[in-house]
Amino acid sequence: MTAKRLDAISKEDWYMVTAMLAAQRSKDPNTQVGACIVNPSGIIVATGYNGLPRGCSDDEFPWTREAQNPLDTKYLYVVHAESNAILNKNTASLEGGLLYGTLFPCNECAKLIIQVGIEEVIYFSDKYHDTDQSIASRRMLDAAKVSYRQYCGKLKQIRLDFES
Repeated sequence: MTAKRLDAISKEDWYMVTAMLAAQRSKDPNTQVGACIVNPSGIIVATGYNGLPRGCSDDEFPWTREAQNPLDTKYLYVVHAESNAILNKNTASLEGGLLYGTLFPCNECAKLIIQVGIEEVIYFSDKYHDTDQSIASRRMLDAAKVSYRQYCGKLKQIRLDFES
């Protein structure tokens, strides 16, 4: 009898890798963010990445971070990965689910996470930890009893080989 393979990635690593892979769809030249939502049964029910709304050309809207006129920056146009994942769900409810994200969610995404009943957020990076948006996000998540933690997977890298 052949023994099972022992080097398969864990479910937690799989979910975060899925969020990271989703981030690779982003056209943002500075920050690529991805999200993966898992239902209480451990099934992936949504993915998303930061990008423009459907029907808005990636070539006609700005990707710049700073400009004198806010209308010339990406911030007024881009839909965040977490919001896109929530909007792209393939199930009626996200109640009790987990959200894996490559970046700790901003306050606007935290509102949506809370509203749809996601119970836990697992994030890879918290590089904006001290910003007002992140502080407000943690405050709302705490008040709504949505837990959050930084991803601590064992996986250091993953290689996808399309040759073999």
